[in-house]
Amino acid sequence: MSEPTTVLSAEEMSRAIRRMSHELLELDAGADDVVLLGIITRGVPLAHRVAAAIADAEGTSVPVGELDITMYRDDLRDNPTRPVGRTVIPRSLDDAVVVLVDDVLNSGRTVQAALHAIADLGRPRRIQLMVLVDRGHRELPIQADVVGKDLPTSRSERVRVHVAELDGVDEVLIERTEGRA
Repeated sequence: MSEPTTVLSAEEMSRAIRRMSHELLELDAGADDVVLLGIITRGVPLAHRVAAAIADAEGTSVPVGELDITMYRDDLRDNPTRPVGRTVIPRSLDDAVVVLVDDVLNSGRTVQAALHAIADLGRPRRIQLMVLVDRGHRELPIQADVVGKDLPTSRSERVRVHVAELDGVDEVLIERTEGRA
């Protein structure tokens, strides 16, 4: 692998999250009935940051939950299963505006798994997708409603999102992987 390149610094990530929060408020005409569900792992701290930015902007609290999609993945037979995490739903999803929050949108398969998981948890009025980075390479007809940064990449590049809550630093890196097409 080559030396990683920083594409978003901590300050740029913070700015992107604030902008994404405002964009979500405009999209939904406020925060009424909004429930943020962070996709485990890095979607969770990002969802909490979005909720904090909404609280700063609107003076209102938005519930935040955690969605584990491990058992809904379509690649379980090909990849060893990571330990199953805990799904935390802060309120009923029925008739709510559920906003899935994740770090990177790539093939769309993670989002597909999340949609299957939500179908087992309730019937939201609407489901939206918010991602920090959209790198393209879709395999499914899925697109984000709110994007922090569009980052066209080649398949030989890997996007890594680091969040202070889990990694000790906020940054988005891109690195070239050897031997991948």
